[in-house]
Amino acid sequence: MPESPPQDTTPALQPWLARIPEIFEGIAEEVLLGIGAASNTRLGQDYYLIKTTAPAAIRQSETGKFVRWNLPMEHTWPCNPQKMEGFIEKAAQTLLRKFGERRPQGIFIGTLHPTSPDKYYRSLASNLRGRVLQLFPKLPADTVEEQNPEAETLFCLVGKEGLFCGMQSPRACNGLYPGGSKYIDQDAPDTISRAGAKIAEALHYLLLYRPPLKEGSHWIELGACPGGMTSELLARNFRVTAIDRAPLDKRLNGRPGLRFFLEDVAAFQPKAGTSYDALLCDMNGPPEESIEQVIRLSRFLKTGGLVVFTLKVPRIDNVEEPNELFRLIVSMATAAGLRLFAQTHLTYNRHEFTLLLERE
Repeated sequence: MPESPPQDTTPALQPWLARIPEIFEGIAEEVLLGIGAASNTRLGQDYYLIKTTAPAAIRQSETGKFVRWNLPMEHTWPCNPQKMEGFIEKAAQTLLRKFGERRPQGIFIGTLHPTSPDKYYRSLASNLRGRVLQLFPKLPADTVEEQNPEAETLFCLVGKEGLFCGMQSPRACNGLYPGGSKYIDQDAPDTISRAGAKIAEALHYLLLYRPPLKEGSHWIELGACPGGMTSELLARNFRVTAIDRAPLDKRLNGRPGLRFFLEDVAAFQPKAGTSYDALLCDMNGPPEESIEQVIRLSRFLKTGGLVVFTLKVPRIDNVEEPNELFRLIVSMATAAGLRLFAQTHLTYNRHEFTLLLERE
């Protein structure tokens, strides 16, 4: 009998959407190579349409921490929606046909240019979602917070480049919103600093992994000045013990639930018997010194207590140097009984990553 021709065992290329924050644009090609992108096309502000044989690398590789959000591309419609007659109806009917039987828990549609002053595509995304929800049966998750982090959601992004859609769980995507960003108003009169937006977004991101902390939970905050994060925690009815050698913003004077210690974090010693539910560290300076203080004070955390740690990287000229620093910080924390369960680059992070750990 003639021999069968050899079978091609090369893994198939899969289309995927990866969001690499603009602040990493200088190393984007290195990031794409590290997550296994065989090819890429730039879309919108931060997005790259890639083809890869190993999509798991986007989430599991060391380089994956530079990718804020990702989604399998199961429906792409390259077009200019603004010039397409009947775009909303055509798109909505197609989404029902392609994804209706898969029963997504929810449908959320965002834009490829989320910070653009042009409101057209924000309005288009909202109107498209409204029409799609009319066609689909009632879905369990009407708001992003109602999503089960482990159940599949239909996410879509729309822009002048077209419509790009896929289904994946919010946790696998690395965010509850399309694109992964929760935008927070920083122009409110009571806003103290940009750092407040970081902890507000971090607490929202935390919903991917564990329930929110209960009101009245006790936080210890290291390096609190000027008080942007402190203010956000107090607004959520948490108790806060804040430490800094510089004073807090005067607007925080007398706020219920706040105890402030005007001293160096390294000199602070909680009273015997004190315990905390969570620890927050956004300190400036060498991250090795910051994590040492986190480790020292984590002894006062309850078992399962949360640590939110901002890893501040001196500069990001390549992928390896931040990864090396990340490995060092995580190894120090792990040796002290702090388990890393998530890390990400938040919308309001700069040259920094937010690490989520818990006391074992």
